[in-house]
Amino acid sequence: MRKLLNTLYVTTPGAYLSKDGENIVIKVENLEKFRIPVHNVEGIVCFGFMGASPSLMAMCAERSIGMSFLSDNGYFLGRVSGPVSGNVLLRRKQYRLADDIEFSNNISRILIAGKISNSKTVLQRAMRDHPGELNKVAFDEAIQTLTRKQKQALKCSDNGILRGIEGEAALTYFSVFDQMIIAQKSSFFFNGRNRRPPMDNVNSMLSFVYVLLMHEVRSALESVGIDPCVGFLHTDRPGRHSLALDLMEEFRPYLADRLVLSLINRKQVDAKGFTSRDAGGIVMDDSTRKVILTAWQKRKQEEVMHPFLETTVPVGLLPYCQALLLARYIRGDIDNYPVFISK
Repeated sequence: MRKLLNTLYVTTPGAYLSKDGENIVIKVENLEKFRIPVHNVEGIVCFGFMGASPSLMAMCAERSIGMSFLSDNGYFLGRVSGPVSGNVLLRRKQYRLADDIEFSNNISRILIAGKISNSKTVLQRAMRDHPGELNKVAFDEAIQTLTRKQKQALKCSDNGILRGIEGEAALTYFSVFDQMIIAQKSSFFFNGRNRRPPMDNVNSMLSFVYVLLMHEVRSALESVGIDPCVGFLHTDRPGRHSLALDLMEEFRPYLADRLVLSLINRKQVDAKGFTSRDAGGIVMDDSTRKVILTAWQKRKQEEVMHPFLETTVPVGLLPYCQALLLARYIRGDIDNYPVFISK
């Protein structure tokens, strides 16, 4: 099993990344602030318009350490990566299967059914943890609706209709999302999903954590030799990592949504860390991003029993495990794709 290494998140304004022997060094105004041995790192994510030396980028490319550059708000700007790894025959088969309507529909409905199941688990968990603080009738109805949508997804034979089912399930799930925010209700409220830009504190956090999840999933797909741009559910578009978006679906409720709810309800973030921009939208300050990143890294270290592999793995390796299983399914080594279902 692959070893879980660190993802280095750089948020300090004006930071410059460079190479010193076998170390990654971060400097601000020519003063060294941090260094870490390269063999302890599997990815680098930079927020803001900072610089990196060509020698460091070359080393990261050589060691298959993905380096992503994002804006302060988490908008993807670019990525440095080395030569495409993996078996070219695997990628050729991936491209052929992406054009196979029946195959694409089969894996798409599995992914969406998995996402709906994991969304339902988030609601059920909230009912167990906060039995006297939630509208039981509303949650029971939402869970029943999600159960129906999950069954519909598994029987759906058209990706267009499947996207509609997924949209209806998402509306149902997010219709009770605000009730799961128990603390700080005056500052953290949810009236529906919005983005580009996010219009409230909760959506700002969700969008940020989804960016972190995207980095993990895209890196996992690349590490097993699959092209993250050629998907089965999300349509191809220049610059879009369609397969990464596909694989993200099963993880959004379990990894991202639960983390955001925990940070708010445990009061690890507060309203002071969010400001409204003149142009519209909400942005987080640097200290709030660091709190979220620390919690994200801690969450990745936790262990969970993988239902298909029947072994305990760190949460941070779940995207890699699923990418590996997807590669096996594409090659024909297993009969179907075993979507990750949380308990």
